[in-house]
Amino acid sequence: MYSKVHQVAQQVGRVIIGKDRQIRQALVCLLAGGHLLIEDVPGVGKTTLAHALAISLGLKFNRLQFTSDLLPADVVGISIFEREKGQFIFHPGPIFAQVLLADEINRATPKTQSSLLEAMEERQVTAEGRTRALPQPFFVIATQNPAHQVGTFALPESQLDRFLMCLSLGYPDAAAERALLLGEDRRSLLAQLPAVMQAGELLQAQQQLRQIHTSPALIDYVQALAQATRQGDLFAEGMSPRAAIALLQAARAWAALEGRDHVLPEDVQAVLIPVIAHRLRPLKAPGGKVGASSELLAQLMQRVGV
Repeated sequence: MYSKVHQVAQQVGRVIIGKDRQIRQALVCLLAGGHLLIEDVPGVGKTTLAHALAISLGLKFNRLQFTSDLLPADVVGISIFEREKGQFIFHPGPIFAQVLLADEINRATPKTQSSLLEAMEERQVTAEGRTRALPQPFFVIATQNPAHQVGTFALPESQLDRFLMCLSLGYPDAAAERALLLGEDRRSLLAQLPAVMQAGELLQAQQQLRQIHTSPALIDYVQALAQATRQGDLFAEGMSPRAAIALLQAARAWAALEGRDHVLPEDVQAVLIPVIAHRLRPLKAPGGKVGASSELLAQLMQRVGV
């Protein structure tokens, strides 16, 4: 089953060149059943990566461009009176898909951003007093521009904590950029991509993660990392219990892709930065900004012995 996930990674790697580690981390996030946030400057392939992942995993997806005038009803849906039927009929919004690509999510107002909270946590939405289940599996793949850019609204901590991982693609190296300049148009490549997996296979792969063994000593290590973020002189606010669960689940997925049936401390360390960096508030952050640097998390790993 996990061999197909490797095939997905190879296929996406032909579209997003030179970003194999970020592609692997994104697949680990989805395999662990989490939502993915991709943060970077415009034009480095955030939206293309989300498209390629959804197509390769065989998932039905909708793309929603978040803007400052977007309303919660534009995301969830709305009831419209139909004269022929003599009643209000609910018209589902784009959130009723297996993958919602929330493009430039931080350009929407906080009220619209909050319309995703219930969907991301409970896999359901409540509209007009009625609760409706979302398709399974359900993922939000969101992209956002750096907070200093014009017209952005920073995501609140409650929203950030619901993203299992946050990735940054960064600029390509010289060889990868040359391949992009000389290669085929990325949109044309997306149109040619086949579905390597189906939704049922992905659900089965997620269920198999429960069989990945985590020893008591490894649980001790995860707990020690969580406690170290809550105490000491590095962070003003530490990891939540949700973050610790996410770290362990992501480590299981990483171990599975490595072909092992048990989790090692190296698996935890491999996913630590993308899982918890966006959730932490450094003690000396200017203006109380959320988000820890890789250098700060490297100090954390050095302090907490395996």
